[in-house]
Amino acid sequence: MTDNLSFKLIKTDGSCSARAGELTTAHSTVNTPIFMPVGTQATVKAMSPLELNSCGCPIILGNTYHLHLRPGEDIIKEAGGLHKFESWDGSLLTDSGGFQVFSLRDISKITDDGVEFQSHIDGSRHFFSPEKVMEIEHDLGADIIMVFDECPPSDAEIAKVKAAVDRTLAWAQRCLDHHHKIGFHHGYPQYLFAIVQGGVAEALREQCARELTAMDFPGYAVGGLAVGETPDVMYKIAQFTASCLPQNKPRYLMGVGTPIDILECISAGIDMFDCVLPTRNARNGSAFTSKGKVNIRNAAYTRDFSHPLDENCSCYACANFSRAYIRHLYMAGEILAIRLMTLHNIHFYMELVRSARAHILGDTFNEWKKEMIAQMSSLHRDTSAPL
Repeated sequence: MTDNLSFKLIKTDGSCSARAGELTTAHSTVNTPIFMPVGTQATVKAMSPLELNSCGCPIILGNTYHLHLRPGEDIIKEAGGLHKFESWDGSLLTDSGGFQVFSLRDISKITDDGVEFQSHIDGSRHFFSPEKVMEIEHDLGADIIMVFDECPPSDAEIAKVKAAVDRTLAWAQRCLDHHHKIGFHHGYPQYLFAIVQGGVAEALREQCARELTAMDFPGYAVGGLAVGETPDVMYKIAQFTASCLPQNKPRYLMGVGTPIDILECISAGIDMFDCVLPTRNARNGSAFTSKGKVNIRNAAYTRDFSHPLDENCSCYACANFSRAYIRHLYMAGEILAIRLMTLHNIHFYMELVRSARAHILGDTFNEWKKEMIAQMSSLHRDTSAPL
């Protein structure tokens, strides 16, 4: 089996760096730019696979850290891999768990060998090395798997960011070597993506991208952003890092972000995105719409029988229910409220990237992006509008 992921760069918008491509795994063809809903524990919260398919999701995520802790990669391997375990027939990506492990710095021990950490569930001790993470991800069986990297805190001193880059590079090579050594467990290729670190230091980002590119991974991710820096800085570093990566391979910005963030970073040359915001915000009563966020808890919606969450949306929730009804469900603590809000938010994100792709192919992306950002900001500018 080959490590040469099928990725075709079909079009670059003439007015910016936005790209339209096509990525093919053993389970689906993914048109890029793409948003990937996060299914941390083998489920996208409140969504069934059938509903994800109805939203047009060709690829979703799983999380190595959480799945290692429960139910354990051995159980998922015995079930036939993550696809069979969660009955998902599209593509899957698993992150390496590095972000979660390094967020536990106060209760973890970091060395060049790996990270010893304590479970947030029961306090048990675990150890992740690059080799161990590769073994877990191969057992899980996702189509795209990520190297184990060190994600430094947003306020880290430059020397610590440099040390994290050096460790990320060393671990990337170890991941790559072990990935080739252990082979595939589920009968289809698993493609290993590298992760570029470097904080907001362009020189470190360039070094990390250059040395990872020399290792010739099938794809590259930009990590360590959306961790406290301002949006403008994030966009600048995302664009700079993307410019350091190969044109003919997919670029994935990890953990980003809002609809506006996604549009700005598509413009910067990013192909793939993931974020917990659409599902988390839904659970907190917040819907993303073409006119900005709608907080369904707002009393102004109590008798709003004539408007769906978004009049420009064709999802099941918007086609059938009013804001008044969904607000009633939410205030009454009914599970259906969260399910409908989540369905809407995921549909909104998927429609956003589908529209972005269409405008890239039509050489109209930049103008459309500006219009969309202005529309999505309108509720926030109008102080009289219910938020």
